[in-house]
Amino acid sequence: MPSESRPSTPRLSTRLRFGVAALLVAVGAAASLAVAPELPERMVTRWNGPGEPTGTLPRTLGLWLVPGLAAGLVGLFALLPRIDPLGENIAAFRVHYDRFVVVFTAFLVGLHLAVLAVNLGYAVDVTTIAVAGGAALFYYLGALLPHVEPNWFVGIRTPWTLSDDAVWERTHALGARLFKLSAVIAAIGLLFGEYAVYFLVGPALATAAVTVAYSYVVYRRTTTAEGGGDGSEGTDGDAAIRAER
Repeated sequence: MPSESRPSTPRLSTRLRFGVAALLVAVGAAASLAVAPELPERMVTRWNGPGEPTGTLPRTLGLWLVPGLAAGLVGLFALLPRIDPLGENIAAFRVHYDRFVVVFTAFLVGLHLAVLAVNLGYAVDVTTIAVAGGAALFYYLGALLPHVEPNWFVGIRTPWTLSDDAVWERTHALGARLFKLSAVIAAIGLLFGEYAVYFLVGPALATAAVTVAYSYVVYRRTTTAEGGGDGSEGTDGDAAIRAER
């Protein structure tokens, strides 16, 4: 009897963690519903680096865009492991995957609550909250990546990482370090006021570019080594065929 109960434990834990993510979405939606009558017809929803408003949305869209997006993404995150042909690989790091869903949802809902607060007249620095939340998200990505097994939806998926497990592993090891470094740089950026957002976006773009390039370089080195180095075998073979002709 005890052995029959073990398989249900991961599913129960996954349901619990996704339940937390759903609860966070519900908190964002409830907040929108509660403050809707007190908000202006057009809500400020975008700011520049110094924190000056640069864009607005109609109240209805401003209230429900992020809760709706968060709900849709939580549903998508729940679906992906079921439809991935390599779903058993996701199961191998499912705890870390589920926690990422919770962290990401908390990030979105936190931003939404900050936007609501600003539009209610509270002095909230949304840019600072976005950078701090982004730094936390990057750091957790750095913690997640070393555990990610090859799959079609999660991780650093380039043609080269998807073609070779060794390339996948090495690229994710590098990506983990770079995302944690990006998180530290973003946190330091909070000390630089209006320039803080650049400390978040810049390292993120650099990390994306470096990991893609690195996966290509590692793949080329791996395939070259496996193919005998300079390809002379293929050249000699072609010459032999021409001689026979």
